[in-house]
Amino acid sequence: MLHRGHESTDGTGGGELAVPMAWLYAEYIADELLRTGDLMPPTSFEFRAGRDALALTVFLSDTDGELSGIRVVSQLENWLSLTAYDQPWQEWVGERMAELAGEDAAAGAPSPDLALAAEAWRWLEETELLAPDLDAVPGGGAVFGEDDGPKVWTPAWRLGLPLGHLAIHLF
Repeated sequence: MLHRGHESTDGTGGGELAVPMAWLYAEYIADELLRTGDLMPPTSFEFRAGRDALALTVFLSDTDGELSGIRVVSQLENWLSLTAYDQPWQEWVGERMAELAGEDAAAGAPSPDLALAAEAWRWLEETELLAPDLDAVPGGGAVFGEDDGPKVWTPAWRLGLPLGHLAIHLF
């Protein structure tokens, strides 16, 4: 059973502001992995896409509600498998979000962690970034540089997911 973000700021749970600690911790882990990989400037939309995709992976893969007690190194293989190119990551995110929403509804208490995760997921789905067309085949054997080649508008999660995956590899 997941118990996310139902603590108050002082831990008493007495109707005070609930702090989304699980989401904030997942976002911190994702941020650190991306900064360590030094793949793009932290102020870029690409960085945000990678951070949000990776934070969702970290947050949603915590099925035992032990996020704050995990050791990052012990979870890297799991996160790598979830973010791999051939995995249906977006379907997995949708299923896990629905599952957590159902748990919140059953508990009768909305989770601030889930609200922030839903906001990140909404941004990743609705925001499009101009990115190199990774499916384009270069004609005539030309090698494309960073600024060369065709570009397409891509949902942010399609760009962020491989960036997050690569950041895990580089860690």
